[in-house]
Parts: sequence; structure tokens; C-alpha cells
Amino acid sequence: MKNNAIPMGVRTRIIYGAMAIMTIILCIGENAMAQTKSTAVVKNIVIVHGGLVDGSGWEAVYNVLKKDGYAVTIVQNPTVSLADDVAFTKRAIAAQNGPVILVGHSYGGAVITEAGNDPKVAGLVYVAAFALDKGESVSLLIKDPPPGTPAPPILPPVDGFLLLDRAKFPASFAADVSPEKAEFMADSQVPWGVNAVGGTISEAAWKTKPTWYLLTTEDRMLPPDAQRLMSKRAGAKVVEVKSSHAVYLSQPQAVAQVIEEAARGALVAAKEGATSAAAD
Repeated sequence: MKNNAIPMGVRTRIIYGAMAIMTIILCIGENAMAQTKSTAVVKNIVIVHGGLVDGSGWEAVYNVLKKDGYAVTIVQNPTVSLADDVAFTKRAIAAQNGPVILVGHSYGGAVITEAGNDPKVAGLVYVAAFALDKGESVSLLIKDPPPGTPAPPILPPVDGFLLLDRAKFPASFAADVSPEKAEFMADSQVPWGVNAVGGTISEAAWKTKPTWYLLTTEDRMLPPDAQRLMSKRAGAKVVEVKSSHAVYLSQPQAVAQVIEEAARGALVAAKEGATSAAAD
């Protein structure tokens, strides 16, 4: 009868060899999982400022996002017309290498609602912003504020452009920003075109794109209740922050946190949405 017993030394080599193979397999699996997790994060952030200001106020948010490894573009919209601002934003989107999280503040929400239909846009983040629907404009939504609601101190148009009353600007727009900074903002206002305020949406991107909304509870420019209605209608994930309209200046870390949440969740949410739609 043959002796089929494996010598002890051979058996040991087989065991160690199998362990080495298992280690390699586990490492490959971990690397694959890490790569999958990494590619699920959108790394390109495009930010659209609102009316009466420019993009330089977003520097603190920009710095947080850059430190965390994101590529950040601040769109310097002329705010003369909605169509022009959408075109400026779409050029910024086209320049990105990969999917984009599109962020809009105040009037910038109208811009991203239209420009967000671009196929490269993976998700939308509204920061105290107008999440308009098809056929709506900023002027339509601010025309008849509810009784008791603080009204933005918008002066009558001059040559087709709007400004805020300088004396009332700090309390209305930037109540939780330093007085010196708020005064500078009041004195450096960017004229806001009537054609921008009156521009209407052709198709609301939030109907098809994952959406987040940072709601400012102390806002005296865009009432919190209006923000709640728009964010609910958009099906947005809402984060409330006790802040003025200028939250990107007073609480840049909170703003960056919501943007990063969108960057981590947009592609996953879109995939889940597509799966749910296919099942229906």
C-alpha cells in the first residue's frame, strides 16, 4: 500500500503559501474598495455667487475645500442677465475634468437651477438660495413678501440695475459679519441687472439631480420660510444654520461641510435614484 502522507516540511510550505495568497487577495480587495470609495467622491466644485456681490467673498470656503483635496472654481458672473450667467457657469463646468458639484448662493441658486442640467453636474448645493421651478424668476418670488416678513432694502432700478440701500445693507445682508466687513460689502456692491432678476427657468435641474440645501434661519434677505418651501419642493437634504444671508462669510466651515457632504453623496444618490426609477 502506497504511503500518501505529505512530509511535514512540504505541508508547512503549502500552508504558508496559501496564507500568502490569501493576504494578496485581501489586499487587492481592500485596494479595490478604497478605489471605489475614492471614485465615488466628486472632486470638482463650481461655486456661483449671488447678486450684489462677487466671488471673492468665498475665499474662506475655498480654502477649506482646497485643504480637503477638492478642485474649486469660483464663477465671476456679471449678473447682468440670467442667460449670460448660465453661459458663464456652463463654461466653468465644461472646463472641469470629471463630474461637478454645482453650488449657488442667493440669486446664484437661479443660475445653478438652469446650468445644473448640464450632464457633468452630479449634484446641486443651494446656500440660502433661490431653488426656482420652471417658468419662475427671482423677481416673481420676491414681489409680494408675506406680511411681517423683512423686505430686502432694494432701491428703485437705475439704468436697468439694482442696489441695496447702503445704510441698511449690513443689517439685511450681513448681520453676523464684522461691521467693518459689512460696511465694505455695502460700499462695493455689484449692480444687479433687472434682466438677471427677471430671468426665468426653462427646466429645473433639481428635478433630476441630487440636491442639498443650507438654510439660514436668521436671514433677512431671503426669508427662512421661503427657503423651507423651496428646499422641500426640490426634495433637498436640508441643513439649517443660525446665520445671516452672508453665511459663506460668517460660517465658511458649515458651508464647506454641506458641500463636502454633497460631494460624497451625489454619485451614490444618483445611482440609487436610477435603480429606483428602473424598478418602477
